[in-house]
Amino acid sequence: MSEEKKPAEPPPQPQQEQPIESTPTLPRTYGQLLGPNAASIKTWPGLVGLTAEEAEKKIKEERPGAQVQVVPPNSFVTMDFRHNRVRLHVDFSGKVERPPNVG
Repeated sequence: MSEEKKPAEPPPQPQQEQPIESTPTLPRTYGQLLGPNAASIKTWPGLVGLTAEEAEKKIKEERPGAQVQVVPPNSFVTMDFRHNRVRLHVDFSGKVERPPNVG
C-alpha cells in the first residue's frame, strides 16, 4: 500500500474589505446640528428698556426651556456658550440695557 502525499494547501486568506472612498457629510452650520426643532429666535432687540421681569416673561413665552440670567451692571460673566441660556444685562434701575441673546 502506497500512500500518495498531497502537497499541503495554504490556509485560506481572509478577504480584506475594500476601504470606502467617500467621507461622511457633516453639517455646515450650527443650526443644522440642532435640527429643525430648534427655536429660531436667538436675540430680542425689542426688550431693551423693559424691566428684567417683563423681559424674562417674554423670553420664556417664546423659548420655554430657556434659562434666563439677570446680569447686574459691571458684572463679569463666563464666555462659554450654552444653547439654552439667555442673559439679561440690566442697568442700575433694573431695565434691560442691551438686546438679550442666546449663549
